[in-house]
Amino acid sequence: MRRSGVARRPAGGAAPSSNRLRALLLLLLATVTAVLAGAVPVSAHAALTGSDPQQGSVVQEAPSQISLTFSEKVATSDGSVRVYDPKGKQVDTGDMVDLGGNSYGVKLRPGQPDGTFTVTYQVVSADSHPVSGAFTFSVGAPSKTTVPVPGQEAGGGVVGGLYGFARYLSYAGFILLVGGATFVLACWQRGAGVRPVQRLVVSGWLTLAVATLAMLLLRGSYTGSGKLGDVFDLDLLSDVLQTKTGAALISRLLLLAAAALFIAVLFGAYARRDEEDDDEDEDEDEKDDEGVKDVEESEGAEEGEEGVEGGLREADVTKGVGSEADDEPSEADDGSYQRDLTFGLAIGGGVVAAGLAASWAMAEHASTGLQAGLAMPLDILHLLAVAAWLGGLATLLVALFRAPSDAQIETAAVRRFSRVAFGSVLVLTATGIYQSWRQVGTWSALTGTSYGQLLLVKIGLVAVLVGIAWISRRWTAQLVEAPAPTEEDREKATGDAADDDASAGAGTAGAGDDAGAAGAGDDASAGTADDDGRGDPERAAQLARQRIAVATAREKRLRDVDPGRRGLRRSVLAEAGVAVVLLAVTTALTSTEPGRTVEEAKAANAAVAPDTQSGALALDMSFDTGGKNGKGVVRLEIDPARVGANEMHVYVQGPDGKTHDIPEVKVAFTLEAKDIGPLPVVPDHIATGHWTADGVQIPMAGDWNIEVTVRTSDIDQVTVSKNAKIG
Repeated sequence: MRRSGVARRPAGGAAPSSNRLRALLLLLLATVTAVLAGAVPVSAHAALTGSDPQQGSVVQEAPSQISLTFSEKVATSDGSVRVYDPKGKQVDTGDMVDLGGNSYGVKLRPGQPDGTFTVTYQVVSADSHPVSGAFTFSVGAPSKTTVPVPGQEAGGGVVGGLYGFARYLSYAGFILLVGGATFVLACWQRGAGVRPVQRLVVSGWLTLAVATLAMLLLRGSYTGSGKLGDVFDLDLLSDVLQTKTGAALISRLLLLAAAALFIAVLFGAYARRDEEDDDEDEDEDEKDDEGVKDVEESEGAEEGEEGVEGGLREADVTKGVGSEADDEPSEADDGSYQRDLTFGLAIGGGVVAAGLAASWAMAEHASTGLQAGLAMPLDILHLLAVAAWLGGLATLLVALFRAPSDAQIETAAVRRFSRVAFGSVLVLTATGIYQSWRQVGTWSALTGTSYGQLLLVKIGLVAVLVGIAWISRRWTAQLVEAPAPTEEDREKATGDAADDDASAGAGTAGAGDDAGAAGAGDDASAGTADDDGRGDPERAAQLARQRIAVATAREKRLRDVDPGRRGLRRSVLAEAGVAVVLLAVTTALTSTEPGRTVEEAKAANAAVAPDTQSGALALDMSFDTGGKNGKGVVRLEIDPARVGANEMHVYVQGPDGKTHDIPEVKVAFTLEAKDIGPLPVVPDHIATGHWTADGVQIPMAGDWNIEVTVRTSDIDQVTVSKNAKIG
């Protein structure tokens, strides 16, 4: 008889977890909690690279506008930047102005006093993460200030922790939903009727739906006040829905509605169709057995009766052949229908899965920065490969530990998943290398930034996971097709389980001989015990628990017949444990400022920072005139960068970092606060790519705007500028 792949619900339900399994799960939960706790507060993915006035600077008159420059585009709203005077009074107009590029400004009210001013900002980076901070500058001279600077970063606190946990759950739900469905369709189609597998996939759908709703509600407070009481603020929710992240979360919810229909078909019509096919096979086997029995009973009949019965049997055979011929088209139609249904589910499910993955790719790291057009589709592939590998691994774990003994996963299905997992690892490797280069960029960022260090931890965990997967592949190669349990196996497992349960039941219940009799036997004794317990509810409950324990032990012993499967279960369990920690590290990684952004912010801040030891000032400015050989970097050095005479050097470098000549370089200094300038300086060309000027006069200390005009041909020129504190 062919073994059915449909779930036969065991009498006792699911087996309880062992003590070792509980201990492992507790250890994994503690590790995940520690990793997620270390990821809060969330690091910004956009950094403040400059401001006017600069942090800590002293200007002679109050500026009319405060400008801030970030490493990438940010989303602002009225009140994103606030300016407070020395007494703590807000003195900005509240209206944000986009100054072009990555710079944003806010106007100040006229008539501001001297003293130290405080600037606070809270914006949202292009990859959906909140960015906040504060700095000070002084007018006339520094003074005491009473402005309380917020001590909590945006995205921190209780709301930040809840949002990070919801983010983790959303990844986990996506992996279980997509990976479990992929495992069923690609590797183990009969698993569509196995109840534990159904529960796993549905749990993934519910987890992703609840986590997405939670993120939608928490989003406004997460990027704003950080107060738990603002979670249900409808005005904040309305603002969130108008953002890129809000649109992505709403799209995810709509796609989950389509995923619910997919699950209903997969575990409804698809599973029932497979169950009907298996039942038909069983009926055919039973008919074959009955036919053999009838032939054996007819061997002793008389010759005349044999002739009559032979004629009848011949007629039956002829009729049977005709029936089989009539059934063949029906069976062919059934097979075609099953194939079409599988193909339709695969196409529809693939579209939904890609859409769900895109809801992350279009609102997270991949949507901004370098090569976003290429990064987003590769990020979708990366997420799908993760789901196919880790989600399939979780489904295999459930199949090995929880599937009933008469619905064990076939060896061929395990080997198919091994091939799927290997392909997923190849895709993960290719897309992961590209993402690492895009987000890190340099070796120094890999080892010297939090993002790079977390990435190294992730790479290490992936290496461990691949190593354990190699062990699992070895166990898979040793697997044999598990035969259907025989009556002898069932009786032996039932007897052993009953003996174990009898001793446990007697000690637990304290009922003496009654408990021993209840745990001692087979179905007959269980039925007698049931009759004896009708008048006593407590006794009936005890007997029910004992029957559950007997059935559970029987199922476990039947699953443990093949030693190869025992070894595979252990290795897959270890893989799943590492995968849980890997997912936590990945979640923390998505909430950490990329190493490339950190390095660029440091370089930008260093470009306008004067050398405190020598007093020299160095500025690097990129230019592009639009013509041939029109790209490069101009470096301006002023020494000692003080009021009075200064020595100036200008260097021009090409994209390859080598100095090269251009037709003309001009410099101009402007002190807007005092309406001084522009003061032109035409340096002398003294060497390849090197110009100099002596005695450059800086008449007054202040925040000077330095413009450098670069001409690379007769018609191609451009002016670039930066602000710097001189004096």
